[in-house]
Amino acid sequence: MGYDRPGGERLVLGVPRAAFRPSPVFLGLVALFAVSGVLAWNGYGSVRFDVFLFVVSGWLVSLCLHEYAHAVVAFRAGDRDIAHRGYLTLNPLKYTHPLLSIVLPVVVVLLGGIGLPGGAVWVDRHAIPGRLRHTLVSLAGPATNVLFTLVLVAALRIGIQTGGPVEFWAGVALLAFLQLTASVLNLLPVPGLDGGNMIQPWLNPQWRRMYDLFAPYGFLLLFALLWNPRIGGWFFDAVFAIGDLLGLPSWLYATGLDLIRFWQN
Repeated sequence: MGYDRPGGERLVLGVPRAAFRPSPVFLGLVALFAVSGVLAWNGYGSVRFDVFLFVVSGWLVSLCLHEYAHAVVAFRAGDRDIAHRGYLTLNPLKYTHPLLSIVLPVVVVLLGGIGLPGGAVWVDRHAIPGRLRHTLVSLAGPATNVLFTLVLVAALRIGIQTGGPVEFWAGVALLAFLQLTASVLNLLPVPGLDGGNMIQPWLNPQWRRMYDLFAPYGFLLLFALLWNPRIGGWFFDAVFAIGDLLGLPSWLYATGLDLIRFWQN
């Protein structure tokens, strides 16, 4: 609930409304996403570079919204300081690990075509009461990826029937595939990642201590699992199966992945 404090400044649960305003950095990413989409649709200049900008900026916008979802649920659950740390402004420069949260996921998108989850928002778990609230904070990010997946697939299935350049729809398909891989990866019960953090509050003290010991190495553990041919094969088989079930054309997102690697041709 909002109220005014002396001086006329509007507060939301004791926090100035300025803490909730989207940052210029995020608004710039949204503008780049929109403009590059228009360029890709109209085939202006280098279409491959237009699709590259469209996919990368779209992916960065989704990363910001993923972390924002964590932050806003944590704020509502009791962590008021998260607003003062700047996480509710959608500014990726405020993240605790910009390298892991921005640079590494983009590199993995370009080289591997996978939507890699990134650890960014630091939540004061001691300020949040109740195990269910902790689980909901962790669930908020992956739920955002799932929602994006469904919206992009729906837009693709409706829009592609109306025509338009295949390069644009290939970019949309790749974005949908990235959201799908991010959804699955984020829901894996790996210590330190969202899926693991969802179950951590429900573990008994002994298992929780063991979990906390491995949590800082969650990314390394994830890479090790995906590097294993059998486990990696299971992962991609599951992703491709879900994509087929949703009606996401594999040839179209493969075309999108080829397009964004504009430096290869």
